[in-house]
Amino acid sequence: MSDFPHRFEPLLDSDRAAAIIQVHPKTLQRYARHGIVPGLRLGKLWRFRASDLVFRPPENEPKRSDEDDKIDDGDQAE
Repeated sequence: MSDFPHRFEPLLDSDRAAAIIQVHPKTLQRYARHGIVPGLRLGKLWRFRASDLVFRPPENEPKRSDEDDKIDDGDQAE
């Protein structure tokens, strides 16, 4: 019997996580930057927990800014 009560949940890359909620990976990364979808930024890469991907599109989706265009692609380096 383990003293650790939680199970390990693997993290998903942007492509897999975006496929689950049926949005483009760049859109998912933008939602994560704006706090709409929980995500973890590990260096240049975004990772997501499948259990966090219960998603409802925002009523007023954040507008793209010049800053969004300057941010790295994230998962492209894999």
